Amino acid sequence: MERDDIIEYSLDAHHSEEHGRKVRRKIWMVTLLLAVVTTVEVTLGAYWKEWFSLDAWQTIKWMYVVLTLVKAGFIVHTFMHLGDERSNIRAIILLPYALFILYLMFIAIWESQYVHYIWKNFL
Repeated sequence: MERDDIIEYSLDAHHSEEHGRKVRRKIWMVTLLLAVVTTVEVTLGAYWKEWFSLDAWQTIKWMYVVLTLVKAGFIVHTFMHLGDERSNIRAIILLPYALFILYLMFIAIWESQYVHYIWKNFL
């Protein structure tokens, strides 16, 4: 006896080959962008002492943070399909993460200032 409640999902796909090409092109472009950003990060990490002065280290650290957030944004937007959602759903998903990251940055800065104060005054 053959079951009639099993749906063959591959036969139910309503996508054309042109739509598939657009999706694959988008994935390749995002992958290329992520590879370029990663290459820039690795190159900066490997050669920053030869290319910049020691005063530029703070700027390079912020560049790492920005480039990493760019990569995370593109990964979430494309590969986790968050870009296909409505804007209010994106805000509901991303806003708690953004607030948590800001909280962690606040705690890291606050505690580093305290540790700096202790090292400066007591040692």
